[in-house]
Amino acid sequence: MRAVAVPVAWSRKTPARFAGRAGGTHTAVTRDGTAGGLTMGVEEEFLLADPTTARAVPGARAVLRRAHHEASAADGSGYKAEFLSSQVESATGVCTSLEEIRGELAEDRARLVDAAREEGLLLLSSGTAVLSDGRPPVAEGERFRRISELFADIVDDYQVCGCHVHVGVPDRETAVAVVNRVRRWLPTLLALSVNSPFCEGRDRGYASWRMMEQLRFPAAGMPPRFPDAAFHDAEVARLVSYGALIDDRMSFWLMRPSPWLPTVEFRVADAAATVDDAVLQAALGRALVRRALAELEAGVPEPELDERAARAAVWSAARYGLRGDGVDPVTRARVPAGELLQALLRHVAPALEETGDTEAVRRLLETVREDGTGAERQRRAWARGGPRAVVELLAAQTDAREHKRA
Repeated sequence: MRAVAVPVAWSRKTPARFAGRAGGTHTAVTRDGTAGGLTMGVEEEFLLADPTTARAVPGARAVLRRAHHEASAADGSGYKAEFLSSQVESATGVCTSLEEIRGELAEDRARLVDAAREEGLLLLSSGTAVLSDGRPPVAEGERFRRISELFADIVDDYQVCGCHVHVGVPDRETAVAVVNRVRRWLPTLLALSVNSPFCEGRDRGYASWRMMEQLRFPAAGMPPRFPDAAFHDAEVARLVSYGALIDDRMSFWLMRPSPWLPTVEFRVADAAATVDDAVLQAALGRALVRRALAELEAGVPEPELDERAARAAVWSAARYGLRGDGVDPVTRARVPAGELLQALLRHVAPALEETGDTEAVRRLLETVREDGTGAERQRRAWARGGPRAVVELLAAQTDAREHKRA
């Protein structure tokens, strides 16, 4: 595969979420020294909970103040508020290896865990709040206020969290083409990431209740196929003009060209229970983009999705995770989710081999097979001790230091 010059707008000193569009270019390098490894960055959203009541509670402002205080002045902007005051977010810098991204994820989580603990709170990586202390206030900021006014009751208690993976691409035209080719695999990434069966004190019957919450919004779910970047941008602009979106950053599609970075952005995964779960999403996301770029260069025809089957595939993945049937949006067949995962792995095998990530992904998947998805782990904890046991599990998994000792 031809080396890809990837624009770099991120650095460890400037977290991915806040990076500007300016910057030079470089050719990403894999661990074996070959070009084309492609850069990665991960954004993680977390909930804050009271350790006594196990309920999600406001506290973001105080926790972020402590996290910024603990961080150096140069990289203190790695943490930010999310929509509600019970949520915080971290963003890694640009990374070129799984080892690097693992280290940054663990470091960012540790700093937020410690900041939350100093405020008497727990940091939880879960797609939804297991328990909640009423409706938390919206975080400060004009944009958040406008979102609250536009979407009304839908967002009054919208305590959902995701794990977003960015992968560097050369330009927006390439980004749109990559999304078109990767769409087929998004439901399988969701099934692998499910980590939100509980919300407001009860099991909602879905492995990812977060996804069902998000599907209520305009521009949500499976991204449409766009012929080019201009068509994509015009469609988003139309949705903004209709009043359905606040701005071009508001789309909820499961994957999109980033509106502010030279990347494609995977927004499909629930908040990752562990650092390993986040690393797995980053590894597979990068491999899918690498494979799409190779197909573009080779002139391989783009897969044609059945849009109704695609919507059913997203629903099935949210409902059952890996422990049920899924839907292949290309063949329109009902297929066990495990077989769809194996098909994805066969698809990205050349890309994983080229970047030297095959063994790492094998080990990460073996852990999922042994321990189950995040949703399965939550349900086992509930069976042992109800919501408090789930929150204790989530807190331990979120802190990479505690999870390693467990």
